[in-house]
Amino acid sequence: MQWESLGVCAQFGKQPWQCADSLREGRGGLGRGGGLALLHPLHFKCGLSSTKCWIGAPISEWCWQSQVLWALLPALSPSFGVTPSVREGQKIFLVKMLACENTVTAAIRELVPESQAYMDLLAFERKLDQTIMRKRVDIQEALKRPMKQKRKLRLYISNTFNPAKPDADDSDGSIASWELRVEGKLLDDVSILLNPGKLKRKFSSFFKSLVIELDKDLYGPDNHLVEWHRTPTTQETDGFQVKRPGDVSVRCTLLLMLDYQPPQFKLDPRLARLLGIHTQTRSCIIQALWQYVKTNKLQDSHDKEYINCDKYFQQIFDCPRLKFSEIPQRLTNLLLPPDPIVINHVISVDPNDQKKTACYDIDVEVEDPLKSQMSSFLLSTANQQEIASLDNKIHETIESINQLKIQRDFMLSFSRDPKGYIQDWLKSQSRDLKLMTDVVGNPEEERRAEFYHEPWSQEAVSRYFYSKIQQRRQELEQALAVRNT
Repeated sequence: MQWESLGVCAQFGKQPWQCADSLREGRGGLGRGGGLALLHPLHFKCGLSSTKCWIGAPISEWCWQSQVLWALLPALSPSFGVTPSVREGQKIFLVKMLACENTVTAAIRELVPESQAYMDLLAFERKLDQTIMRKRVDIQEALKRPMKQKRKLRLYISNTFNPAKPDADDSDGSIASWELRVEGKLLDDVSILLNPGKLKRKFSSFFKSLVIELDKDLYGPDNHLVEWHRTPTTQETDGFQVKRPGDVSVRCTLLLMLDYQPPQFKLDPRLARLLGIHTQTRSCIIQALWQYVKTNKLQDSHDKEYINCDKYFQQIFDCPRLKFSEIPQRLTNLLLPPDPIVINHVISVDPNDQKKTACYDIDVEVEDPLKSQMSSFLLSTANQQEIASLDNKIHETIESINQLKIQRDFMLSFSRDPKGYIQDWLKSQSRDLKLMTDVVGNPEEERRAEFYHEPWSQEAVSRYFYSKIQQRRQELEQALAVRNT
Protein backbone atom coordinates (compact mmCIF):
# COMPACT_ATOMS: atom_id res chain seq x y z
CA MET A 1 0.00 0.00 0.00
CA GLN A 2 1.45 3.35 -1.04
CA TRP A 3 0.75 6.76 0.41
CA GLU A 4 -1.33 9.28 -1.50
CA SER A 5 1.16 11.89 -0.62
CA LEU A 6 -0.09 15.42 -1.04
CA GLY A 7 -3.10 17.46 -2.05
CA VAL A 8 -2.44 21.14 -2.74
CA CYS A 9 -4.82 23.81 -1.53
CA ALA A 10 -3.89 27.25 -2.94
CA GLN A 11 -5.49 30.60 -2.36
CA PHE A 12 -4.65 34.24 -1.78
CA GLY A 13 -4.36 35.20 1.87
CA LYS A 14 -6.94 32.71 3.14
CA GLN A 15 -6.73 30.12 5.85
CA PRO A 16 -6.58 26.51 4.68
CA TRP A 17 -9.88 25.49 6.23
CA GLN A 18 -11.67 28.18 4.19
CA CYS A 19 -10.34 26.63 1.02
CA ALA A 20 -11.27 23.22 2.38
CA ASP A 21 -14.85 24.40 2.92
CA SER A 22 -14.92 25.63 -0.65
CA LEU A 23 -13.77 22.30 -1.97
CA ARG A 24 -16.30 20.41 0.10
CA GLU A 25 -19.15 22.68 -0.96
CA GLY A 26 -18.25 22.29 -4.62
CA ARG A 27 -18.42 18.51 -4.51
CA GLY A 28 -21.30 16.87 -6.34
CA GLY A 29 -23.79 18.01 -8.91
CA LEU A 30 -21.72 18.19 -12.11
CA GLY A 31 -21.68 15.17 -14.34
CA ARG A 32 -21.39 11.63 -13.19
CA GLY A 33 -18.27 12.12 -11.11
CA GLY A 34 -19.47 15.03 -9.06
CA GLY A 35 -17.86 18.28 -9.44
CA LEU A 36 -15.90 21.14 -8.40
CA ALA A 37 -14.41 23.10 -11.27
CA LEU A 38 -11.17 24.90 -10.45
CA LEU A 39 -9.66 28.20 -11.49
CA HIS A 40 -6.20 26.79 -10.78
CA PRO A 41 -5.00 23.21 -11.11
CA LEU A 42 -5.48 21.07 -8.04
CA HIS A 43 -2.74 18.48 -7.86
CA PHE A 44 -3.26 15.01 -6.49
CA LYS A 45 -0.27 12.76 -6.17
CA CYS A 46 -0.38 9.01 -5.66
CA GLY A 47 2.83 7.02 -5.91
CA LEU A 48 5.44 8.96 -7.88
CA SER A 49 3.36 10.69 -10.58
CA SER A 50 0.79 13.46 -10.21
CA THR A 51 -2.69 14.01 -11.60
CA LYS A 52 -4.10 17.48 -12.28
CA CYS A 53 -7.75 18.53 -12.36
CA TRP A 54 -7.49 21.33 -14.92
CA ILE A 55 -9.60 24.42 -15.34
CA GLY A 56 -13.18 23.45 -15.89
CA ALA A 57 -12.67 19.77 -15.09
CA PRO A 58 -14.90 18.40 -12.33
CA ILE A 59 -13.26 16.43 -9.58
CA SER A 60 -14.64 12.93 -9.91
CA GLU A 61 -15.38 10.46 -7.15
CA TRP A 62 -11.93 8.91 -7.13
CA CYS A 63 -10.38 12.22 -6.10
CA TRP A 64 -12.46 12.17 -2.93
CA GLN A 65 -12.16 8.54 -1.96
CA SER A 66 -8.95 9.27 -0.08
CA GLN A 67 -10.81 11.41 2.46
CA VAL A 68 -8.55 14.44 2.65
CA LEU A 69 -7.56 15.36 6.18
CA TRP A 70 -8.81 18.91 6.18
CA ALA A 71 -7.38 21.73 8.22
CA LEU A 72 -10.25 21.63 10.70
CA LEU A 73 -8.81 18.35 12.02
CA PRO A 74 -5.81 18.21 14.37
CA ALA A 75 -3.89 16.45 11.61
CA LEU A 76 -3.09 19.84 10.12
CA SER A 77 -0.64 20.71 12.85
CA PRO A 78 3.05 20.81 11.79
CA SER A 79 3.71 17.60 13.71
CA PHE A 80 1.40 15.77 11.30
CA GLY A 81 3.37 16.75 8.25
CA VAL A 82 1.60 19.90 6.96
CA THR A 83 4.17 22.08 5.25
CA PRO A 84 3.34 25.75 4.59
CA SER A 85 5.46 27.67 2.09
CA VAL A 86 5.16 30.99 0.26
CA ARG A 87 5.43 31.17 -3.53
CA GLU A 88 4.53 34.23 -5.63
CA GLY A 89 2.40 35.67 -2.87
CA GLN A 90 0.27 32.56 -2.54
CA LYS A 91 0.10 30.35 0.51
CA ILE A 92 0.51 26.72 -0.47
CA PHE A 93 -0.59 24.20 2.11
CA LEU A 94 0.41 20.63 1.53
CA VAL A 95 -2.13 18.36 3.15
CA LYS A 96 -1.21 14.75 3.69
CA MET A 97 -3.90 12.37 2.51
CA LEU A 98 -4.79 8.89 3.61
CA ALA A 99 -3.31 5.76 2.06
CA CYS A 100 -4.80 4.59 -1.20
CA GLU A 101 -4.62 1.23 -2.90
CA ASN A 102 -4.04 0.45 -6.54
CA THR A 103 -7.69 -0.31 -7.02
CA VAL A 104 -9.93 0.52 -9.94
CA THR A 105 -13.11 2.38 -8.97
CA ALA A 106 -16.53 0.82 -9.40
CA ALA A 107 -17.41 3.37 -12.08
CA ILE A 108 -14.44 2.31 -14.19
CA ARG A 109 -15.24 -1.37 -13.64
CA GLU A 110 -18.72 -0.72 -15.04
CA LEU A 111 -17.24 0.89 -18.13
CA VAL A 112 -14.50 -1.75 -18.55
CA PRO A 113 -15.71 -5.18 -17.34
CA GLU A 114 -12.30 -6.68 -18.19
CA SER A 115 -10.82 -4.72 -15.27
CA GLN A 116 -12.25 -7.36 -12.93
CA ALA A 117 -9.31 -9.58 -13.89
CA TYR A 118 -6.99 -6.90 -12.47
CA MET A 119 -9.00 -6.80 -9.24
CA ASP A 120 -8.68 -10.59 -8.98
CA LEU A 121 -4.92 -10.23 -9.32
CA LEU A 122 -4.91 -7.63 -6.55
CA ALA A 123 -6.80 -10.01 -4.26
CA PHE A 124 -4.32 -12.78 -5.05
CA GLU A 125 -1.41 -10.41 -4.39
CA ARG A 126 -2.82 -9.51 -0.97
CA LYS A 127 -3.11 -13.19 -0.06
CA LEU A 128 0.44 -13.80 -1.27
CA ASP A 129 1.76 -10.84 0.74
CA GLN A 130 0.00 -12.12 3.86
CA THR A 131 1.47 -15.60 3.36
CA ILE A 132 4.98 -14.23 2.88
CA MET A 133 4.61 -12.01 5.94
CA ARG A 134 3.49 -14.95 8.07
CA LYS A 135 6.46 -16.98 6.86
CA ARG A 136 8.83 -14.14 7.66
CA VAL A 137 7.42 -13.89 11.17
CA ASP A 138 7.75 -17.65 11.61
CA ILE A 139 11.37 -17.50 10.46
CA GLN A 140 12.12 -14.60 12.81
CA GLU A 141 10.68 -16.56 15.73
CA ALA A 142 12.64 -19.67 14.72
CA LEU A 143 15.89 -17.70 14.60
CA LYS A 144 15.38 -16.56 18.19
CA ARG A 145 15.66 -20.18 19.33
CA PRO A 146 18.88 -22.21 19.15
CA MET A 147 18.96 -24.26 15.97
CA LYS A 148 21.41 -27.10 16.48
CA GLN A 149 22.16 -30.38 14.75
CA LYS A 150 23.86 -33.45 16.19
CA ARG A 151 26.94 -34.26 14.14
CA LYS A 152 29.93 -36.59 14.38
CA LEU A 153 33.38 -35.10 14.89
CA ARG A 154 36.05 -37.63 13.99
CA LEU A 155 39.14 -37.23 16.15
CA TYR A 156 42.51 -38.41 14.83
CA ILE A 157 45.32 -39.00 17.35
CA SER A 158 48.63 -39.93 15.78
CA ASN A 159 52.28 -39.91 16.75
CA THR A 160 55.66 -40.20 15.05
CA PHE A 161 59.03 -41.17 16.49
CA ASN A 162 62.30 -39.57 15.50
CA PRO A 163 65.27 -41.74 16.60
CA ALA A 164 68.53 -40.18 17.64
CA LYS A 165 71.18 -39.53 14.99
CA PRO A 166 74.70 -39.67 16.40
CA ASP A 167 76.20 -37.88 13.40
CA ALA A 168 73.74 -35.01 13.53
CA ASP A 169 75.23 -31.54 13.84
CA ASP A 170 72.38 -29.94 15.81
CA SER A 171 71.33 -30.89 19.30
CA ASP A 172 67.74 -31.69 18.25
CA GLY A 173 68.83 -34.40 15.86
CA SER A 174 71.17 -36.05 18.35
CA ILE A 175 68.33 -36.68 20.84
CA ALA A 176 65.45 -39.09 20.21
CA SER A 177 61.98 -37.45 20.28
CA TRP A 178 58.37 -38.16 19.53
CA GLU A 179 55.60 -35.96 18.18
CA LEU A 180 51.89 -36.21 19.04
CA ARG A 181 49.25 -34.74 16.74
CA VAL A 182 45.56 -34.24 17.59
CA GLU A 183 43.34 -33.38 14.61
CA GLY A 184 39.74 -33.83 13.54
CA LYS A 185 37.00 -33.01 11.07
CA LEU A 186 33.22 -33.16 10.76
CA LEU A 187 31.84 -36.14 8.91
CA ASP A 188 29.67 -35.24 5.91
CA ASP A 189 29.65 -31.51 6.52
CA VAL A 190 26.31 -30.53 4.95
CA SER A 191 27.01 -26.80 5.18
CA ILE A 192 30.05 -27.20 2.92
CA LEU A 193 28.03 -29.25 0.44
CA LEU A 194 25.24 -26.64 0.35
CA ASN A 195 27.67 -23.74 0.15
CA PRO A 196 30.98 -24.78 -1.44
CA GLY A 197 32.44 -21.30 -0.96
CA LYS A 198 31.98 -21.41 2.80
CA LEU A 199 35.13 -21.84 4.91
CA LYS A 200 35.48 -25.10 6.77
CA ARG A 201 35.12 -24.83 10.52
CA LYS A 202 38.40 -25.13 12.39
CA PHE A 203 38.98 -28.11 14.66
CA SER A 204 39.80 -26.02 17.75
CA SER A 205 36.49 -24.13 17.50
CA PHE A 206 34.67 -27.18 18.93
CA PHE A 207 36.56 -27.11 22.23
CA LYS A 208 36.86 -24.84 25.22
CA SER A 209 40.06 -26.44 26.50
CA LEU A 210 42.44 -29.32 25.80
CA VAL A 211 44.76 -30.90 28.36
CA ILE A 212 47.30 -33.62 27.55
CA GLU A 213 48.60 -35.34 30.66
CA LEU A 214 51.88 -37.24 30.20
CA ASP A 215 53.55 -39.73 32.50
CA LYS A 216 54.61 -37.78 35.56
CA ASP A 217 57.39 -40.27 36.33
CA LEU A 218 59.05 -39.64 32.96
CA TYR A 219 58.59 -35.87 32.60
CA GLY A 220 58.35 -34.70 36.19
CA PRO A 221 55.62 -32.79 38.01
CA ASP A 222 56.37 -29.50 36.22
CA ASN A 223 56.53 -30.68 32.62
CA HIS A 224 53.96 -33.45 32.34
CA LEU A 225 50.94 -31.23 31.46
CA VAL A 226 50.26 -29.60 28.10
CA GLU A 227 47.29 -27.22 28.27
CA TRP A 228 45.33 -25.10 25.81
CA HIS A 229 42.46 -22.87 26.92
CA ARG A 230 40.25 -20.68 24.81
CA THR A 231 40.55 -16.92 25.24
CA PRO A 232 38.75 -14.04 23.50
CA THR A 233 41.82 -13.54 21.27
CA THR A 234 42.36 -17.22 20.44
CA GLN A 235 43.30 -17.97 16.84
CA GLU A 236 41.49 -21.08 15.62
CA THR A 237 43.61 -23.96 14.33
CA ASP A 238 43.10 -27.25 12.52
CA GLY A 239 44.96 -29.31 15.11
CA PHE A 240 47.36 -29.50 18.05
CA GLN A 241 50.93 -30.73 18.05
CA VAL A 242 53.12 -31.72 21.01
CA LYS A 243 56.80 -32.62 20.72
CA ARG A 244 58.90 -34.06 23.55
CA PRO A 245 62.26 -35.83 23.85
CA GLY A 246 62.08 -39.54 24.63
CA ASP A 247 62.79 -42.99 23.27
CA VAL A 248 60.29 -45.06 25.27
CA SER A 249 56.55 -45.49 24.84
CA VAL A 250 54.49 -43.04 26.90
CA ARG A 251 50.99 -43.35 28.23
CA CYS A 252 49.02 -40.12 28.03
CA THR A 253 45.53 -38.95 28.85
CA LEU A 254 43.66 -36.39 26.74
CA LEU A 255 40.99 -34.27 28.41
CA LEU A 256 38.82 -32.39 25.91
CA MET A 257 36.18 -29.93 27.08
CA LEU A 258 33.58 -29.17 24.42
CA ASP A 259 32.58 -25.56 23.85
CA TYR A 260 28.78 -25.72 24.19
CA GLN A 261 26.79 -22.84 22.71
CA PRO A 262 24.58 -22.08 24.58
CA PRO A 263 26.38 -23.35 27.69
CA GLN A 264 25.38 -26.74 29.06
CA PHE A 265 25.59 -28.02 32.61
CA LYS A 266 25.82 -31.36 34.33
CA LEU A 267 22.97 -31.94 36.77
CA ASP A 268 23.28 -33.00 40.37
CA PRO A 269 22.90 -36.83 40.48
CA ARG A 270 19.61 -36.62 42.42
CA LEU A 271 18.12 -34.10 39.99
CA ALA A 272 19.50 -36.05 37.02
CA ARG A 273 17.74 -39.24 38.17
CA LEU A 274 14.50 -37.33 38.75
CA LEU A 275 14.41 -35.61 35.34
CA GLY A 276 16.26 -38.22 33.31
CA ILE A 277 18.73 -35.60 32.08
CA HIS A 278 22.50 -35.80 32.47
CA THR A 279 23.77 -32.67 30.70
CA GLN A 280 21.63 -29.94 29.17
CA THR A 281 21.20 -26.17 28.84
CA ARG A 282 19.73 -24.15 31.69
CA SER A 283 16.53 -23.34 29.77
CA CYS A 284 15.93 -27.02 28.94
CA ILE A 285 16.47 -27.98 32.58
CA ILE A 286 13.94 -25.39 33.79
CA GLN A 287 11.48 -26.55 31.14
CA ALA A 288 11.91 -30.17 32.30
CA LEU A 289 11.31 -29.09 35.90
CA TRP A 290 8.10 -27.30 34.89
CA GLN A 291 6.97 -30.39 33.00
CA TYR A 292 7.60 -32.49 36.12
CA VAL A 293 5.59 -30.01 38.22
CA LYS A 294 2.62 -30.16 35.82
CA THR A 295 2.76 -33.95 35.47
CA ASN A 296 2.76 -34.49 39.24
CA LYS A 297 0.34 -31.59 39.93
CA LEU A 298 2.68 -29.87 42.37
CA GLN A 299 1.43 -26.36 41.63
CA ASP A 300 -0.56 -24.92 44.52
CA SER A 301 -4.27 -24.85 43.67
CA HIS A 302 -4.89 -21.59 45.58
CA ASP A 303 -1.68 -19.69 44.90
CA LYS A 304 -0.39 -20.61 41.45
CA GLU A 305 2.89 -18.88 42.16
CA TYR A 306 3.93 -21.58 44.66
CA ILE A 307 4.94 -25.22 44.21
CA ASN A 308 4.25 -27.83 46.86
CA CYS A 309 7.37 -30.00 46.91
CA ASP A 310 7.01 -33.77 46.90
CA LYS A 311 9.53 -35.95 48.73
CA TYR A 312 12.01 -35.81 45.84
CA PHE A 313 11.84 -32.02 45.54
CA GLN A 314 12.23 -31.72 49.31
CA GLN A 315 15.40 -33.79 49.18
CA ILE A 316 16.80 -31.71 46.33
CA PHE A 317 15.69 -28.18 47.29
CA ASP A 318 15.53 -28.79 51.06
CA CYS A 319 12.20 -27.00 51.57
CA PRO A 320 8.51 -28.04 51.67
CA ARG A 321 7.28 -25.18 49.47
CA LEU A 322 8.87 -22.68 47.11
CA LYS A 323 8.05 -20.18 44.39
CA PHE A 324 8.66 -21.25 40.83
CA SER A 325 10.53 -17.97 40.29
CA GLU A 326 13.07 -19.13 42.91
CA ILE A 327 14.03 -22.25 40.96
CA PRO A 328 16.63 -20.59 38.66
CA GLN A 329 18.47 -19.26 41.71
CA ARG A 330 18.28 -22.58 43.57
CA LEU A 331 19.53 -24.41 40.49
CA THR A 332 22.86 -22.61 40.68
CA ASN A 333 24.18 -24.99 43.34
CA LEU A 334 22.80 -28.02 41.50
CA LEU A 335 24.44 -27.35 38.14
CA LEU A 336 28.03 -28.43 37.57
CA PRO A 337 30.43 -28.05 34.64
CA PRO A 338 29.98 -30.84 32.08
CA ASP A 339 32.34 -33.80 32.19
CA PRO A 340 35.31 -33.61 29.84
CA ILE A 341 35.93 -36.21 27.16
CA VAL A 342 38.68 -38.52 28.44
CA ILE A 343 40.84 -40.47 25.97
CA ASN A 344 43.72 -42.72 26.98
CA HIS A 345 46.41 -43.09 24.36
CA VAL A 346 49.82 -44.74 24.14
CA ILE A 347 52.54 -42.87 22.30
CA SER A 348 54.46 -45.74 20.76
CA VAL A 349 58.11 -45.46 19.72
CA ASP A 350 58.29 -49.01 18.34
CA PRO A 351 59.05 -48.81 14.60
CA ASN A 352 57.25 -52.12 14.04
CA ASP A 353 54.01 -50.87 15.61
CA GLN A 354 51.55 -50.12 12.82
CA LYS A 355 48.81 -48.78 15.10
CA LYS A 356 50.14 -45.26 15.48
CA THR A 357 46.85 -43.53 14.56
CA ALA A 358 43.68 -43.81 16.65
CA CYS A 359 40.24 -42.55 15.58
CA TYR A 360 37.38 -41.53 17.86
CA ASP A 361 33.91 -40.19 17.00
CA ILE A 362 32.55 -37.45 19.25
CA ASP A 363 28.98 -36.13 19.25
CA VAL A 364 28.96 -32.36 18.78
CA GLU A 365 26.28 -29.75 18.14
CA VAL A 366 26.64 -27.45 15.14
CA GLU A 367 24.52 -24.66 13.75
CA ASP A 368 21.75 -25.81 11.47
CA PRO A 369 22.80 -24.90 7.89
CA LEU A 370 19.24 -23.71 7.28
CA LYS A 371 19.78 -20.92 9.81
CA SER A 372 22.15 -19.02 7.52
CA GLN A 373 19.73 -19.46 4.62
CA MET A 374 16.86 -18.18 6.75
CA SER A 375 18.90 -15.15 7.81
CA SER A 376 19.85 -14.47 4.21
CA PHE A 377 16.19 -14.65 3.22
CA LEU A 378 15.21 -12.06 5.84
CA LEU A 379 18.05 -9.72 4.86
CA SER A 380 17.65 -10.19 1.13
CA THR A 381 16.60 -7.05 -0.78
CA ALA A 382 17.43 -8.34 -4.25
CA ASN A 383 13.88 -8.07 -5.60
CA GLN A 384 12.68 -5.09 -3.57
CA GLN A 385 13.84 -2.51 -6.11
CA GLU A 386 12.19 -4.37 -8.97
CA ILE A 387 8.95 -4.74 -6.99
CA ALA A 388 8.97 -1.03 -6.14
CA SER A 389 9.52 -0.16 -9.80
CA LEU A 390 6.59 -2.34 -10.87
CA ASP A 391 4.39 -0.83 -8.14
CA ASN A 392 5.22 2.65 -9.42
CA LYS A 393 4.28 1.64 -12.96
CA ILE A 394 0.96 0.29 -11.68
CA HIS A 395 0.35 3.58 -9.83
CA GLU A 396 1.05 5.58 -12.96
CA THR A 397 -1.22 3.38 -15.06
CA ILE A 398 -4.10 3.62 -12.56
CA GLU A 399 -3.71 7.39 -12.36
CA SER A 400 -3.70 7.63 -16.14
CA ILE A 401 -6.93 5.60 -16.25
CA ASN A 402 -8.50 7.85 -13.60
CA GLN A 403 -7.45 10.96 -15.50
CA LEU A 404 -9.01 9.62 -18.68
CA LYS A 405 -12.19 8.87 -16.71
CA ILE A 406 -12.28 12.49 -15.52
CA GLN A 407 -11.90 13.79 -19.06
CA ARG A 408 -14.59 11.41 -20.30
CA ASP A 409 -17.04 12.54 -17.60
CA PHE A 410 -16.34 16.17 -18.44
CA MET A 411 -16.93 15.69 -22.15
CA LEU A 412 -19.98 13.50 -21.57
CA SER A 413 -21.62 16.04 -19.26
CA PHE A 414 -20.85 18.86 -21.69
CA SER A 415 -22.29 16.93 -24.66
CA ARG A 416 -25.55 16.19 -22.83
CA ASP A 417 -26.31 19.79 -21.80
CA PRO A 418 -23.71 22.31 -23.02
CA LYS A 419 -25.59 25.40 -21.84
CA GLY A 420 -26.54 24.08 -18.43
CA TYR A 421 -23.09 22.65 -17.86
CA ILE A 422 -21.36 25.95 -18.69
CA GLN A 423 -23.74 27.83 -16.38
CA ASP A 424 -23.09 25.43 -13.53
CA TRP A 425 -19.37 25.67 -14.19
CA LEU A 426 -19.47 29.49 -14.10
CA LYS A 427 -21.34 29.39 -10.80
CA SER A 428 -18.70 27.14 -9.33
CA GLN A 429 -15.90 29.35 -10.67
CA SER A 430 -17.59 32.41 -9.23
CA ARG A 431 -17.70 30.93 -5.72
CA ASP A 432 -14.05 29.95 -5.89
CA LEU A 433 -13.01 33.31 -7.31
CA LYS A 434 -14.56 35.14 -4.37
CA LEU A 435 -12.65 33.01 -1.92
CA MET A 436 -9.35 33.25 -3.78
CA THR A 437 -9.51 37.05 -4.29
CA ASP A 438 -10.89 37.77 -0.82
CA VAL A 439 -13.96 39.48 -2.35
CA VAL A 440 -16.94 38.97 -0.09
CA GLY A 441 -20.38 39.80 -1.47
CA ASN A 442 -23.60 40.71 0.31
CA PRO A 443 -25.48 37.45 0.87
CA GLU A 444 -28.80 39.24 1.44
CA GLU A 445 -28.60 41.14 -1.84
CA GLU A 446 -27.50 38.03 -3.70
CA ARG A 447 -30.49 36.19 -2.26
CA ARG A 448 -32.81 38.84 -3.77
CA ALA A 449 -31.01 39.05 -7.13
CA GLU A 450 -34.29 38.57 -9.03
CA PHE A 451 -35.02 42.31 -8.44
CA TYR A 452 -32.26 43.23 -10.91
CA HIS A 453 -33.68 40.99 -13.63
CA GLU A 454 -36.91 43.07 -14.02
CA PRO A 455 -37.51 45.01 -17.33
CA TRP A 456 -36.58 48.41 -15.89
CA SER A 457 -33.01 47.19 -15.28
CA GLN A 458 -32.24 47.17 -19.02
CA GLU A 459 -33.31 50.84 -19.38
CA ALA A 460 -31.38 51.75 -16.24
CA VAL A 461 -28.23 50.18 -17.60
CA SER A 462 -28.65 52.02 -20.92
CA ARG A 463 -29.17 55.36 -19.12
CA TYR A 464 -26.13 54.67 -16.93
CA PHE A 465 -23.84 53.98 -19.87
CA TYR A 466 -25.29 56.99 -21.80
CA SER A 467 -24.55 59.34 -18.91
CA LYS A 468 -21.03 57.98 -18.60
CA ILE A 469 -20.44 58.44 -22.33
CA GLN A 470 -21.73 62.05 -22.23
CA GLN A 471 -19.54 62.78 -19.24
CA ARG A 472 -16.50 61.40 -21.03
CA ARG A 473 -17.32 63.40 -24.18
CA GLN A 474 -17.49 66.65 -22.26
CA GLU A 475 -14.13 65.93 -20.65
CA LEU A 476 -12.57 65.32 -24.06
CA GLU A 477 -14.09 68.51 -25.57
CA GLN A 478 -12.79 70.59 -22.69
CA ALA A 479 -9.35 69.07 -23.08
CA LEU A 480 -9.31 69.82 -26.83
CA ALA A 481 -10.51 73.41 -26.29
CA VAL A 482 -7.75 74.08 -23.80
CA ARG A 483 -5.17 72.67 -26.22
CA ASN A 484 -6.42 74.86 -29.15
CA THR A 485 -6.19 78.06 -27.14
